[in-house]
Amino acid sequence: MTVLSSPHIPRIARSGVLLMVFALGLSAFGVGCGNGAESRSETEGTEPLGIGKEVTVPIPAAVTTVLSTGEEPRSLLRPDYPAGTVQRVTLHTAHRIEQKINEQPVRDFSTPALTIPMTAQTTPEGIDLTLGTVTSPDPTLAKALTNIGGSHAGFDLSDLGAITALRLEPSPDTSNTARSALEQAFYQAVYRSIAFPDQPVGEGAVWTVRQEVTGGVTLDQVTTATLTKRDGDRLTIELNVIQKPKSPAWNLPNNAGTLDIRDYVMQGAGTIMVDLGLPLPVSGSITVGGHQAYRDPRSESMLQQTIDTQVSWTE
Repeated sequence: MTVLSSPHIPRIARSGVLLMVFALGLSAFGVGCGNGAESRSETEGTEPLGIGKEVTVPIPAAVTTVLSTGEEPRSLLRPDYPAGTVQRVTLHTAHRIEQKINEQPVRDFSTPALTIPMTAQTTPEGIDLTLGTVTSPDPTLAKALTNIGGSHAGFDLSDLGAITALRLEPSPDTSNTARSALEQAFYQAVYRSIAFPDQPVGEGAVWTVRQEVTGGVTLDQVTTATLTKRDGDRLTIELNVIQKPKSPAWNLPNNAGTLDIRDYVMQGAGTIMVDLGLPLPVSGSITVGGHQAYRDPRSESMLQQTIDTQVSWTE
């Protein structure tokens, strides 16, 4: 990284090197993975989370605000399952990112899709997860994932069902490539989850969930949830997500400078079905995407990205 700050590199050349070196760092940022994924990405030459032991990553608090309480009858929506409840579900994630620097050709930095079958078991503290055979359509990643089955993960939850911490414990012989892919997939799932409102609601209720997604740029993420149907404990919830940066610049890792945010549009929608008697979504999918543009203030070089992230659940 010292080369990037050398005064002997011409400004234009330096900017080109800087933007290329941090291309994958920006890609991780675009996922909405937060600082944990960025600072530990293999792009920066460091190991991902969970090497040989369980690692717990705190998740910023989610704040709910009710916009409409909906129709009668109304009641508090709360997870209601005893410790030891077991649920088998599959998490699917896909992340597409295309990037262009100045007038150079568009490059594809997409990460391969993952399918993660898991068994969830509730505890007094939250949800413990045991992973099954994780697969990917990408042959190289699929090979790296061979030994990840049997790994553990987990979520700590608030009373409103919001995820307050992510726990990861890949099996000891899992490769760094597989660990990094698993880490990013779970971050995607965490920031596409939902918290319940703090007052009684019925069908048609609308509430927002505001949460910070921390990284080089802190994002303000607002998810608008609409309870479109309730059948006993089964809830169908429509989601709309908008992300906006809280700062006009991105502070690059390792004190490598800043990039001005010239454009940032990230939004998406989807529908999930949850059961108050089960710990994880029963089904559903949400897609968030958009475009971003960053400028190096010292050279006027421009980095543009188009991003699309999908998270879905099936039983």
